[in-house]
Amino acid sequence: MCTSISYRKKDLYFGRNLDLEFSYHEQVVITPRNHLFHLRNGEDFYNKYALIGIATVIGDYPLYYEASNEKGLVMAGLNFPGNACYLSPKEGAVNVTPFEFIPWLLGQAETIMEIKELLQNLNLTNISFAKELPLSPLHFMISDQTSSIVIEPMEDGLHIYDNPYDVMTNNPPFEYHLWNINNYRNLTPHVGTNNFSSNYELQTYCVGMGAIGLPGDASSASRFVRAAFHLTNAPKEDTEDANVTQVFHILDSVSMLKGSTLTQEKKNDMTLYSCCINASKGIFYYKTYDNSQIHAVYLDHVDLNSDGLSCYDLKKEQRIHYQN
Repeated sequence: MCTSISYRKKDLYFGRNLDLEFSYHEQVVITPRNHLFHLRNGEDFYNKYALIGIATVIGDYPLYYEASNEKGLVMAGLNFPGNACYLSPKEGAVNVTPFEFIPWLLGQAETIMEIKELLQNLNLTNISFAKELPLSPLHFMISDQTSSIVIEPMEDGLHIYDNPYDVMTNNPPFEYHLWNINNYRNLTPHVGTNNFSSNYELQTYCVGMGAIGLPGDASSASRFVRAAFHLTNAPKEDTEDANVTQVFHILDSVSMLKGSTLTQEKKNDMTLYSCCINASKGIFYYKTYDNSQIHAVYLDHVDLNSDGLSCYDLKKEQRIHYQN
């Protein structure tokens, strides 16, 4: 379970909640330019653009959950079980594995238009990183300064959707979410009017009544509607701090609380971390479930032409400022 959003003012801010029952020891990871990736199709790939995002690093290989490149293009993989389908390598196709997908795209593209060109002959293959680390069933959201798309690898091929809502969650497939949101066309951030009947003088007794019916549960369909409603009506602020704060508040509105949602194995599905990437400036902000203080890592504060990855452990212990 996860939620991602794109919020635009002058800059592009990409927000994401990672909802999972356990951690893979993820870190904030900066991949410099011209980092060597040995692709499973037998080719070597050197990324043209530096990346910053959260990844699990195994053997100097960053397995990115989401990332932004230095050109302001950002991408995230979200859980898509039961629908995601990866295929065997195909002769004549561009064969890329899901764990290579984020650095492969962000390492060479600057815009959504370029992404769509790269996807034309793409085949996402069913090759795992290691026997003990099987492939995660994923679909993907990609955003630039002007638009967002969703990519869903399914049994009948690769589905690519324009994403006018700048929101993505999980199952069902994205086409369902595009239709389901029609059920909430009556919602408004305003007080609302009496559409029930002109025969009754129905009273407005508090603010917020225009949004009665906004779903509050943790299902992916409900989180999609809730995130889209808050994102669409969120004011665009004038300062970096205010915009970052607004993104985190939107993410908080769809976060998973420990104890509120259990997996089939009766484990807590919870928001392990929330992040906000200023993709335009290369600043990665995050907070964790146990530490609500916002931390920041700057892409351009490291040598982007260096030889190795720059990794930063997530600060997970709560920090409380005592005033007296």
